[in-house]
Amino acid sequence: MSKLTGAEILIESLKKEGVKDLFGYQGGSVIPIFDVLYTEEEIDFYLVRHEQAAAHAADGYARSTGKVGVCLATSGPGATNLVTGIATAYMDSIPMVALTGQVPTSMIGNDAFQEADIVGITRPITKHNYLVKDTKDLARTVKEAFHIARSGRPGPVLIDLPKNVTTGEAEFKYPEEVELLGYNPTYSGHPGQIARAAKMILEAKRPVIYAGGGVIASDASQELTKLIEITGIPITTTLLCLGGFPTAHPLSLGMLGMHGTKYANLSITECDLIIAIGARFDDRITGKLDEFAPEAKVIHIDIDPTSISKNIKVDIPIVGDVKKVLTGLNELVKKCEISDWISKIQKWKKEFPLRYKREEGSLKPQYVVEKIWEVTKDKKAIISTEVGQNQMWAAQFYKYSKPRTFLSSGGLGTMGYGFPAAIGAQVGNKDAVVFDIAGDGSIQMNIQELATAVCYQLPVKIAILNNTYLGMVRQWQELFFNKNYAATCLARTKNCPKVCNSPTDKCPSLVPDFMKVAEAYGAKGIRVKEEKDVQPALHEALSYDGPVVMDFLVCKEENVFPMVPAGASLTQMLEGMA
Repeated sequence: MSKLTGAEILIESLKKEGVKDLFGYQGGSVIPIFDVLYTEEEIDFYLVRHEQAAAHAADGYARSTGKVGVCLATSGPGATNLVTGIATAYMDSIPMVALTGQVPTSMIGNDAFQEADIVGITRPITKHNYLVKDTKDLARTVKEAFHIARSGRPGPVLIDLPKNVTTGEAEFKYPEEVELLGYNPTYSGHPGQIARAAKMILEAKRPVIYAGGGVIASDASQELTKLIEITGIPITTTLLCLGGFPTAHPLSLGMLGMHGTKYANLSITECDLIIAIGARFDDRITGKLDEFAPEAKVIHIDIDPTSISKNIKVDIPIVGDVKKVLTGLNELVKKCEISDWISKIQKWKKEFPLRYKREEGSLKPQYVVEKIWEVTKDKKAIISTEVGQNQMWAAQFYKYSKPRTFLSSGGLGTMGYGFPAAIGAQVGNKDAVVFDIAGDGSIQMNIQELATAVCYQLPVKIAILNNTYLGMVRQWQELFFNKNYAATCLARTKNCPKVCNSPTDKCPSLVPDFMKVAEAYGAKGIRVKEEKDVQPALHEALSYDGPVVMDFLVCKEENVFPMVPAGASLTQMLEGMA
């Protein structure tokens, strides 16, 4: 058998794993890998303009397709620039393999040029990581990395590749199976526990299903929908489960938690049973822990046993894959007798709808999101978001109906995530309309990726809800810090007064001018100031065969409501409107 170089083995191994698209950035220690990619026809490589964007693009690709996303960067700063994207994927359980170059093994530990201990740096934010020391171990390492990334509770895996490993030679034989001592995720839930859960569900008078990102990861949306159709139990979802169940369904309560619907939070507070499915009871969901669902028993289905009873005491734990467990549960449950409970919830939904006040001469960000939904609802649409107010408005006012159509950084809350994630989603879904709903703060963190979108002719549409502030932090400053707008005004100049907590018409509003930025990169720029121009601008963007930046100059001090203040219970919501 002829020998291959490590770089050739790496690329052949990626092909064995079905990799078609790769995001990354060139550098000295990975030149041998790129030399092989240069003539490779089965893998399309996308050169981003910053390594962080490579990780986010791989993440968006994975979330929108269900496949493992792959990114590649050089050693030292290239590898460390991936860290934020890897941490983002880790917090949200996204399957990713990050490939990093490294100095030759003989130089590791000698403070060589562009050396960094990326294995040590990423150990807390990866599901597993590898430093490959011998070319003959490379194929097996890739096989194991992809298996770990996509199995059990998914997550990112890093492979560090010293230059002598990629230039060295070895025989190539790709393993057919993987055996990892001590790693054996449980997929089938315990039949006895599933039977107990079914019994508890049928006995409940005020049950609520609380579904999280595990539903999406397990591709279990159909099984979840079937459970709801059989039982008639209402459902609330986390941010990362949006699209896992249709938002417009009569039994949908929308999102719960800090910026969830009031009726979802009231339902959780007064229920007598929570059926938690692929969710982890994080602090943004629970609010004040000792007042969370005080009368509820809890059934918790999750593939990760460490997530069960970590924050909330569970009565019936079921460790297993959500899809498999729900399949078994659906065979045992039947229609629940909860008509009084449903009537009460429907009353709450009518009394406390999501709402905002439209004002003459003011463009509201919620209105923009609603119009984005209107023009895309009949298309295959994928929405990514940045982080902050734009993220919450996109969660509240866009009606998601299918899984893998909402991409957002949940656990880490990473500004700059949305645009490169949208690029990854567009690569993985070439027939989809992909929108990044952004803030004027977040979009500037990876705005250089306009070059990537233009060069690869990726028609991503960016809708900037431009309020000239770091909006969510400004909202907290307004509500809890006496309107001390410290370091949140993005239009502030050296000529501004030391203390300023009230924007005026004299404030600069185009820092930067996003239309000019778009045009400088070769994209299309559109600016919108009034309601009447929103829908025409969206249609213009959709008709343009390329990336578009839409700069919506929205109300500067609009807030996200409802809102549960930090440390408060879910019943202590600020509503924002009379």
